[in-house]
Formats: sequence, structure tokens, C-alpha cells
Amino acid sequence: MLIELRVANHRSIREEVALTFSVGRGGTADDPRPRVVDGWGEALLPVAALYGANASGKSNLLSALAFVVEAVERSHRAWPVGGGVPRDPFAWGDPGAPSVFELTFLAEGVRYVYGFAADGQVFLEEWLHAWPHGHKQTWLSREGDRFSFGDKLKGENRIIAGLTRPNALFLSAAAQMGHGQLGPVFRWITGIAVDGVPSRQGGPPSTRRRNLERWGPSRPLFVAEPMADEADRAAFRAVLLGLLVAADTGIVDLRVVDDPTVPSRARVELCHQAGAGEAAWLSLEEESRGTQALFHLAGPLIEIVQRGGVLVVDELERSLHPSLALALVRLFNDPALNPRHAQLLFSTHDTRLIGATLGEPALRRDQVWFTEKDLQGATQLIPLTEYHPRKMENLERGYLQGRYGAVPVLGALLGVGALR
Repeated sequence: MLIELRVANHRSIREEVALTFSVGRGGTADDPRPRVVDGWGEALLPVAALYGANASGKSNLLSALAFVVEAVERSHRAWPVGGGVPRDPFAWGDPGAPSVFELTFLAEGVRYVYGFAADGQVFLEEWLHAWPHGHKQTWLSREGDRFSFGDKLKGENRIIAGLTRPNALFLSAAAQMGHGQLGPVFRWITGIAVDGVPSRQGGPPSTRRRNLERWGPSRPLFVAEPMADEADRAAFRAVLLGLLVAADTGIVDLRVVDDPTVPSRARVELCHQAGAGEAAWLSLEEESRGTQALFHLAGPLIEIVQRGGVLVVDELERSLHPSLALALVRLFNDPALNPRHAQLLFSTHDTRLIGATLGEPALRRDQVWFTEKDLQGATQLIPLTEYHPRKMENLERGYLQGRYGAVPVLGALLGVGALR
């Protein structure tokens, strides 16, 4: 599970900001959402949501996590030699100041802290600490082209260091060289699934690129070749049908059938039941954009829920109906539906997730974060808990009224009428 993300000097983020999945004050009494897992003595949250005005930096925080995945997975094998580090520093800052990224996470019951600092040309620092038996071990410490390794990190570390380019990460090179001890770290980071956050070059991040390579461009899971096996189809059906039913879409069943027009291709069909009338089966192409969007998200969603990990979605309500977004949040928050403690990190403008219109809010107060710009245009990240809302306070109304900041200032727009 992801415990904490720290970022500095990335896009609109100038000074360091930190997002944590740790439980805030109020604890876990009578609330099944927080999880206690091996390797960490405190409860962690399965969901975190980012709210804020447009251009306040929500997407930039998510893109920082996508950049870490990209750098770890691809810097050694895919970034061009001498091509520098494709970072995006704060536009109005010191052009030579480093960008810094750090993750604290649990993988296979062990806590790790992994991070790096880079300028536009090289990686300046890289570090990795581990707590395999509850005690801190420093496995890697890098400063420029100087590498030092702890006694507990076994393997051909010096050989790999000699092959690590200035614009590549040691962890990326080590994974390509088959470093067994670093495998869990590499797999956990590159297993983060990202949706809707473009890379610096304008293409999809590495995790989404993998999904597209596996299932085909712009096609939902189990429609494009290669065909999934029966176990995958069963998992797909259980998760997707549960979400669609919970969202009250009128869909009561789904099936994957062979497409008679294209050999070796399957087609998704959904069953609608209207009152006491007969059921009608419709193809996915005949469904709403929201339903189709959920199917396109199905690949990484099911993989993450099955094995655990982190799913990152920018603008959760972008194509999903609010009811589907609500069902997705509840899926991750429900330990019965999410037994491997998968996590969802997303940005949104959907205030229903913090409102009480439909009963208990889907999000805990410590699952809500706000982004807003300061006078210099830099993003500030503020947890809702910092505002100390009262126990019975209407969070949705408070947010819309600007009580917690993070809402747009509309004065300039309202003044447009004076120009007529």
C-alpha cells in the first residue's frame, strides 16, 4: 500500500508537498474503511480524493506519481543516451533547482522509502531504505555518479552501477539486469496503474501504455485480442457487474460472446431489465459513454483489485456518471470487495462524494485533500482535516461555499457582462 507521496519542483508544485494515506484524528472505531496491514503498525486508507479549482494543480500531483513510474520502468531501457531527464520543473523557479520525488510504501509486507532528485540532464540523487524486520536498512545511496550500498543489499550492485547512465535510475537498470532483491520494489512501483494523466511527451504513461499494448488501442477489456482466459472473464464479470448494479444503471447481467463478424474476437453485451418487461441485450457500443468509460477502465481496475496496488485516475467523473464514480469509490472502501487493500487516488469535482444527500458520505474526512494556488502560482496541498470541520458539518455545502478554499474565483467571469 502507498503510505506517502512527496513531490517538489514539479509543474505547478514548487515547494515540497506531501499526500499521506495515514488515518487522521478520529481513528478507525466502527469504520471498516481503514486497513491495518503487515509491515506498518498504523491504519492506512484505501482511497484519497483531490478537490480544487481548475488549474489548481490536482492533475500535476497525479502526474508526479506517473513520472516516477515512467522513470523507474523506462529510464534505463528507453530514454535516449544523453537525452537528459524529461522532467517538468516549476516554470517560474530556479531552472537549475532539482525536482524531488519520494514514495513510502509497503510491498510484500516490507516498508520501503524510495526517491530521487534530478535536474534537466541527470539524476542527482537516488535513495532506497527498507525495514524488512522492523529496523531501518539503507540499501542504496547515490550522489551523481557515486553509489554506495548497504551490506544488506546483495547482488551485482557495483556492476549495475557501472552500467547506469547519468540520466537513468539505478533501480531501473537493476530491474533490467535481473536484480532479485530489488524485484518487489520495481514491481510495486511499475504496477501503479495510471488513467487520464498524459506523459511529458504527450503519450500515455507507462502503466496505461502496457494496458493498451495488451488489449489494443481504444478498446475495452476482453474485446480486443489476445483473448482473456476464463478466470479473467469471471473476475471481469463479477467486478463490473457489481459496479453497474450498484450504480443503478438498469443493467442486471452481462456476457462476453464471440463476435460473428470478426474471428477470434469477443463482444461484450449487457442485459437491461425494465420493470416486469422482457430483458433486452445490448452491445457495449450501444451503451452510454459513462458505461463505456467504465469498461475501458476495467483492465487496470480488475488487475489492481485482484493483486493489490494503486489505481490513479484524473477527473474520475470525466466520463463516468456520478453514480458510477460513487460505486467505484465504495468498491475500494469496502474490505469485502477489496480484500487485497488496493488503493484509489483520484481528482474530482464531484461533491456528492463528500455530501450526505445519499446517506453517509462515501469519503472519510481524512480521505479528502484540496489543491489551490498561492500568489506566486504555486500549488498548495491541504488536507480537509486541517480545517477541523465540526462533526455534523455539511462538508459538501462548506466546500461549495469556499469554507475550505480550493474553489474558483468567479468575479472576472461575472464581470464579462459589463463589456456588452
